[in-house]
Amino acid sequence: MAEKVAENGEQKRFYLETFGCQMNVHDSERVAGTLVSRGYTAVGTMQEADLILFNTCSIRDKAAQKVFDRLANFKALQKQGKKFGVLGCVAQQEGEAIFKRAPHVSLVVGSASYARLPELIAQLENGETKVTGLEAATDEAFETEYTRRDHPFRAFVTIIEGCDKHCAYCVVPFTRGKERSRTSASVLTEIRHLVELGYSEVQLLGQNVNSYRDPSPAGLSFAELLAAAGAVPGVERVRYTTSHPRDFTPEIVRVMGENPVLCDHVHLPVQSGSNDVLRRMLRGYTREHYLGIVDGIRACARPLALTTDIIVGFPGETDRDFEETAELMHEVHFNSAFIFKYSPRPNTEAGTWPDDISEEVKAQRFAILQERQQAMQAEDNQAHVGATMKVMVEAFHPKLAQWAGRSSSNRVVNFTPMPALDVLGQPGALRPGGYAQVRITKAGPNSFVGQQVN
Repeated sequence: MAEKVAENGEQKRFYLETFGCQMNVHDSERVAGTLVSRGYTAVGTMQEADLILFNTCSIRDKAAQKVFDRLANFKALQKQGKKFGVLGCVAQQEGEAIFKRAPHVSLVVGSASYARLPELIAQLENGETKVTGLEAATDEAFETEYTRRDHPFRAFVTIIEGCDKHCAYCVVPFTRGKERSRTSASVLTEIRHLVELGYSEVQLLGQNVNSYRDPSPAGLSFAELLAAAGAVPGVERVRYTTSHPRDFTPEIVRVMGENPVLCDHVHLPVQSGSNDVLRRMLRGYTREHYLGIVDGIRACARPLALTTDIIVGFPGETDRDFEETAELMHEVHFNSAFIFKYSPRPNTEAGTWPDDISEEVKAQRFAILQERQQAMQAEDNQAHVGATMKVMVEAFHPKLAQWAGRSSSNRVVNFTPMPALDVLGQPGALRPGGYAQVRITKAGPNSFVGQQVN
């Protein structure tokens, strides 16, 4: 491919920084693929780049503010001829107001407009100083012609975008649009292609991944698509995230129990253990409904790890509401939990309500849940000492003489290899992207230590 060069004959370079979820990480792969297809080269620092891009997240106020803080810190680079772009959810949310808040920004593009990125970049190259792509999401799932895979052996595959749930606190329906599913044929074709390229683990993505509805005549449900993905020859692991309790069915659990290629991990955000708070959040389920789903997951033919998201300090959350959340956490014993302090988001229903829980109380509730969750994880993980896990190898740490990787249940495992070494002095049979059987010898709240076995 011919390199694209500036007028001074230098190669064009871009720096892309990603904020937020795995959907954003995969979006960045798509953006990078488009730029590389136009002859751009990725670089590791803003100082090296001609074009600096921030792919943004607006799910929390802190995440959005971090983007503007980063922009403010580096606006002096504009004097060196560098151009800045804001992509993703903050771009879709703030629109052209970004040009006023950060005047050195020249490009504002929402995720629904990435297919137009080549023409938008061309406008930027032609000297335009305020280039926008802020179209509303279309009825078809977004796919780009080019994707640069940044991970050497784990690949993301988007199967559904957008959200129809309209939870009272969430900005996603406004930044990502309504739910749009890809055809099952296109998803399975992509997975087969990834296997041909050497990828052994695929992760199916969606804001509500289990809300997938195949728009083709095949009409596959999410559970049926999971089963089909797990049956693709050469796939070692299939993960998925994130699920919504309203669309989580017993069929999903049954399929996961039948196929060991499907990773034994479910991420199912509960957000609160209080029915009153869940009702005001517009989550569409009750505490009892959620616990019924948990009972089904625990009854799976093989053990499944269960993780969740929780919000503390939602408007009107009483001390009793908070205790009900803490009690639910204790009853379920999540394998891990991502806990967040509520922050109002624009365009949301809750954003119009008084944010009546003080930051001090939010911080206290956050700390209490964090401490309890860590204690439960430390206790529960001890039950795995002596067990053997299949670990996807990710990296070697020479100082520790240990490899690191992840189990099927998404647990971090650091392990000592068997004695045999190759000529480079590293464990001969191991490589990033390969797999090892590891006997667990020690467990902490967040990771395991083990020894490789035959």
